[in-house]
Amino acid sequence: MNNNANYAPILITGVGKRIGYALAKTLLKQGYPVIGTYRTVYDSIAELKALGAELYACDFYNEHSLNELINTLTQQHPSLRAIIHNASDWLPDSNALSPTETLQRMMQVHASVPYTLNLGLRDLLLEYPGEYSDIIHFTDYVVEKGSQKHIAYAASKAALTNMTLSFSALLAPKVKANAIAPAMILFNPDDDDTYREKTLKKSLMGIEPGTEEIIKAVQYLLESRYVTGRTLHVDGGRHLK
Repeated sequence: MNNNANYAPILITGVGKRIGYALAKTLLKQGYPVIGTYRTVYDSIAELKALGAELYACDFYNEHSLNELINTLTQQHPSLRAIIHNASDWLPDSNALSPTETLQRMMQVHASVPYTLNLGLRDLLLEYPGEYSDIIHFTDYVVEKGSQKHIAYAASKAALTNMTLSFSALLAPKVKANAIAPAMILFNPDDDDTYREKTLKKSLMGIEPGTEEIIKAVQYLLESRYVTGRTLHVDGGRHLK
């Protein structure tokens, strides 16, 4: 457990399910104060509240909702240990929206929201009383390869990858800014056997690693004293297939 865990919370966006939920739950059990955002109410929200998380319903497609979150956090907290940008959406280019609307939505949640939160809360990161604070962006394996069916999504994650470099340079040496770029980490319950088998063959490791792999990557970045402006690729060697 981090010795500074008692007084500076970690903000995690998108804690309602999957990686965000698992990460929030783990950090809470390790003694970190956790602030979480969610858009949809799941059973996990009540569980995280019971564990002590400070949770806010926030629609990241609504600018007023985002600004309210920033105002609330700056009024209630003198500092932050980290901001972990996990909130995501995964719109295929074939959805019912126009191409312009699709790109706007992907850029909003994956680039505009992290940009706004990082700038709006940077004073809290700079005021962290420990040695370093952190920004961690969750990007994606597709940034390296592109995507034929999720072009807007891939482009928005590429923007977030570049933003990692900019915030690392802007806020150093107090704030470290890094990214984690996962490939497939966790299947959905309704994924059929054919899809699972096909997906597992895309990586050298051929496994479903689970959320623990991402949690370990986050913990490494939080504990590092010398890594900034970098991306950790958690993809099972997919780039070599």
